[in-house]
Amino acid sequence: MIIAVDGPTASGKGTIAKALAAHYGLPHLDTGLLYRAVGRQVALQGGDPDKADDALAACDFPDAVLSDPELRTEHTGGLASRVSIHPEVRRALYDRQRSFAMQPGGAVLDGRDIGTVIAPEADVKLFVTATVEARAERRFREMEDRGGGGTTLADIAANLRRRDERDSGRKDAPLAIASDAYVIDTTGLDRAEAISAVIEIVDSALKARAAKPR
Repeated sequence: MIIAVDGPTASGKGTIAKALAAHYGLPHLDTGLLYRAVGRQVALQGGDPDKADDALAACDFPDAVLSDPELRTEHTGGLASRVSIHPEVRRALYDRQRSFAMQPGGAVLDGRDIGTVIAPEADVKLFVTATVEARAERRFREMEDRGGGGTTLADIAANLRRRDERDSGRKDAPLAIASDAYVIDTTGLDRAEAISAVIEIVDSALKARAAKPR
């Protein structure tokens, strides 16, 4: 069983994907972490994330980068959004994501183009969203829990809007809702409510799929 979880930054898709993986006993891949690793590697190499050649060279990042705490910062998130614009980078990371999705038994993947590009044949596709204001507040609280960083709520909201525009407007594999995806808005939901709602959706989708004549 393959579950695709897409959505913008700080919508709650990562939390939901991890919960689904634990609930159904499936491996989980945060594909955004791969792009953050590329962005981080570009910075470490002194490159320009807006240059395709620099971003492509960073795709050969060492595995140690995946555990770098800098990957979770707003700055690296911005770099990830910038390197993901390049078709060369998306092609370089496609096989890694595709192989993870197609492993025996299936998997849960979260990102921005899982249901549309990486695993369009996924058994269940989800698109998790929330207002910019709600997402900014969540990210602001996360940063405060990690010790803060001097970034204001307004700055975070502005950054999210810029990233949404880049992710949705890029020509190659843009952030988009698959035609057969279930959309869940987490704006007014807490963590437990969102997870419960999504599990109910997935269970219903699987039952409906199983009931279809083959």
